[in-house]
This record gives sequence, structure tokens and C-alpha cells, in this order.
Amino acid sequence: MRVLVTAASRHQSTHEIADAIAAELVHRGIESVVVPIEQVGTLDGFDAVVLGSAVYMGRWLGEARRFAQIHASALCALPVWLFSSGPVGPADHLIPPGTPADVPVVRRLTHAIGHRTFPGRLDMKRLHFSERTLARTIHAPEGDSRDWNAIADFADEVADALHGERLGVCDQSVQ
Repeated sequence: MRVLVTAASRHQSTHEIADAIAAELVHRGIESVVVPIEQVGTLDGFDAVVLGSAVYMGRWLGEARRFAQIHASALCALPVWLFSSGPVGPADHLIPPGTPADVPVVRRLTHAIGHRTFPGRLDMKRLHFSERTLARTIHAPEGDSRDWNAIADFADEVADALHGERLGVCDQSVQ
């Protein structure tokens, strides 16, 4: 079993989550490879995919949306899990709240088994001027809100499913 863990990240926080997911999968005995989304050319040789994206203004980054569209047929034939990173603040008061707008579409494209949203990290020093302005406008709290235990739990759920029965694949005619 070989799993691709890939994510679109603007300021490395989401890549760090991808690294943590892959490390937990390896700890659970599943070969995992982390590749930045822009460097993935093919899904050949992978038995499952964990796909993630940073969330800005309630949406996935364009690279992640394009990845799902370009690789939809291959993703549809593999077990896929999705994760989002970007809301900031304490878990009971995330900014922005809710599921990112693109996730339902990406789930349909990939027939993803599950999706999880993780709080992200907001470091004003890493942001561009317009991003800092927006963060201040919406009163986004600065700091690292990532919940590493929740990330490990998600990876454990993926590992449990991969260690379980053979997961079904989607009907290619649905696309």
C-alpha cells in the first residue's frame, strides 16, 4: 500500500499538516509519500490519496481545485480523503466557520471517503500586505491553532480504513 499525501499551501502551514499525516501513516505501517501538489504529474503507483488545501476566504486554493479536476478519473478509482486547513482561532470559534465552499464539488469529483477541516496558523509576518489587511479586517487571531492530535486522529482513521477491507471504487460512468 502506497499513499500520496499532497496539498496546496501558500505559507507552508498546510504542507506541515500533510507531513504530519504522512508521518502518522508511516507509523501505522503504510508507505506514504508527501509531494507538493504542483510537483505531482501522475497518480500511477499510488494506492490511495490524501489531498488537502489551505483555505482562503472560504475557498480551496486554485492549485488544489485544478488538481482534483485534472486527476478526477484517477482519483475516482482510488480511495481518497480530503483535508482543509485555514480557519484560525479556537476550535469553537473558527474564522471562517463551516466547510470550505469547494469541498462538496471536490468530494463529488473524487468520490472522497471523507473530509476534515483543521484550524490553521496565522503568522502576520509571512503574509503579503493584502493578506495582512484582510486578516486585520476580519479580526483573525494570530497564532498557531493547528490541533496536532486531531490531525493524527484523522491519519489514524485513514490508516484504519486502508488496513481494513478493500475499499470500493466509483463507477466511472458517473463522471
